[in-house]
Amino acid sequence: MGTITTGDGTEIFYKDWGSGQPIVFSHGWPLSSDDWDNQMLFFLQQGYRVVAHDRRGHGRSTQTGDGHDMDHYADDLRAVVEHLDLRDAIHVGHSTGGGEVVHYLARHGEDRASKAAILCAVPPLMVKTDANPDGLPKDVFDDLQAQLAANRSEFYRALPSGPFYGFNRPGAEASEAVIENWWRQGMMGGAKAHYDGIVAFSQTDFTEDLRKITLPVLVMHSEDDQIVPYVASGPRSAELLQNGTLKTYQDFPHGMPTTHADVINADLLEFLRS
Repeated sequence: MGTITTGDGTEIFYKDWGSGQPIVFSHGWPLSSDDWDNQMLFFLQQGYRVVAHDRRGHGRSTQTGDGHDMDHYADDLRAVVEHLDLRDAIHVGHSTGGGEVVHYLARHGEDRASKAAILCAVPPLMVKTDANPDGLPKDVFDDLQAQLAANRSEFYRALPSGPFYGFNRPGAEASEAVIENWWRQGMMGGAKAHYDGIVAFSQTDFTEDLRKITLPVLVMHSEDDQIVPYVASGPRSAELLQNGTLKTYQDFPHGMPTTHADVINADLLEFLRS
């Protein structure tokens, strides 16, 4: 574990375990690198070097007041990659982290990367527009910001208790430990970063980024994702990518790397070894 300081003075916390081909994990909003605990331990045991950082304003990184946009997210990821001199890296991103990975590869090139996987990721575009009629109305995201501003702690209990992990589905058995861990990670970060981050993940258009990427990308998404709707995301991303493969799940929630880690890890490993 360590930290680096970016060009604008932001301190980025990261974990770096093991040796071998590096896998770099980018977490979702409003969490931290801790959300990848299961995957990092699994792939470490498979002989990979595993790296994950806390996005600016999240987890143990600086709670800076600005820079909460995809350009800065991608630049911070590049700073970590260069600091650790990672080569032939596999980039794995969940939700907002999937957008970070896509923008990173398009903005900084593929010279240090070999493959990527995006899980329940926000690309190509979440918000509804004339060109993106299947997106969610902007007032959905405005409401998220309003709930965050009104009572962040309460909001961060409601999301994992319900749609994030699918615990609101009939017959679902909620895990209090999983809910509390989500809340813990969220409350570690800064309210300003999370408030601005809602705009970053919902209004950034990744269409041209996806078209630029040439390396193999596995797009993993569930049809029952209640946070990033399947119809406007997974299939469209796979179509836009030059070398994309879509892996569709039926009844998994948005937080499937946690709730269905055994399946997700096995599918990722198969892709990495192919």
